[in-house]
Amino acid sequence: SLYYVFTVLFIYFTCISTVQTTDCPHLREQCIKAGNGCESVWNVVEDACNISVLGNRCKAEDTVGCNRIIQVLADKYPEFKNCVCTTDGICSITTLLGKWCSIDKENVSMETKLQWDLSALSKQAHTTNRSCLDVNRECIEDEVCNKQLSLYLKVCSVNKKCNVEGCQAAIRFFYRNMPFEVAQMMIFCDCIQSDESCHRAKQLLHGKPCAVTVVPPPSCLNVIHMCEENESCRKKYTTFRSKCWRHVTKKCYNNEACLETLIKDDMPCSANADCKAAYISNWGTMLHMECTCQNLPLVEQPLCELFHHMLHSKSCFS
Repeated sequence: SLYYVFTVLFIYFTCISTVQTTDCPHLREQCIKAGNGCESVWNVVEDACNISVLGNRCKAEDTVGCNRIIQVLADKYPEFKNCVCTTDGICSITTLLGKWCSIDKENVSMETKLQWDLSALSKQAHTTNRSCLDVNRECIEDEVCNKQLSLYLKVCSVNKKCNVEGCQAAIRFFYRNMPFEVAQMMIFCDCIQSDESCHRAKQLLHGKPCAVTVVPPPSCLNVIHMCEENESCRKKYTTFRSKCWRHVTKKCYNNEACLETLIKDDMPCSANADCKAAYISNWGTMLHMECTCQNLPLVEQPLCELFHHMLHSKSCFS
């Protein structure tokens, strides 16, 4: 009978759906162990979609960016297609993980932090003015650091088309999960002008050019305004300003007319550990991107230069 046919079809498609949903966590495990680059894409997914934050229940702060990187995963590794994309073409993290999203999970961030405990680099005290070439070499020679650096560079490689959002997510994952002392060592390393090898190492460690350089570069005013429209970025910027530029926060808060009256010499930077941690937290966000004050109307120059000074001034950490 027709009823019987519909019943059989319903049971068939229910079973198919169940198998796909059950297979998705298994696919994730295979991906992590594959050693074919899938793990680096998955790590970016975890970061972009906020899975690696305990208890967040897969609520991405940037759902557009999350779903975009999910699509990259599905395109690059077609076996994930049934897990992330519904019949109407919508791809999302909740489709991938299903019930997994409704419970708190121990996550890859915790695993990564535990791995860093085994690293010899995590026992080193941070010293200033380290050569980026030396820092890069030490990282490569350290098993834990080299593994994490390799995952990050697979996403941000200069040899392929740059995926800005993917590279930024990889940078956030790389620096967020390492010990604070190691992050300082890498982020505050530098080079003498004539040392080309050192400058190449610095570019690799600092996500250049993929995550940092846009042509043409945005104005620093636009960077701040775009950041303030994004909840996640706004929180980071507020913390960075309060930890590093207390004088600015105390005197003007968000009043741009007030900010325009300030001069750089009247802006002491705290440069303490909290400030450095807030600055490191900016990496992998639009606040880390190179910006300019060229070609702006004269009336906008002072405020733009103030923002450039706050975001990119070396004086705060030298």
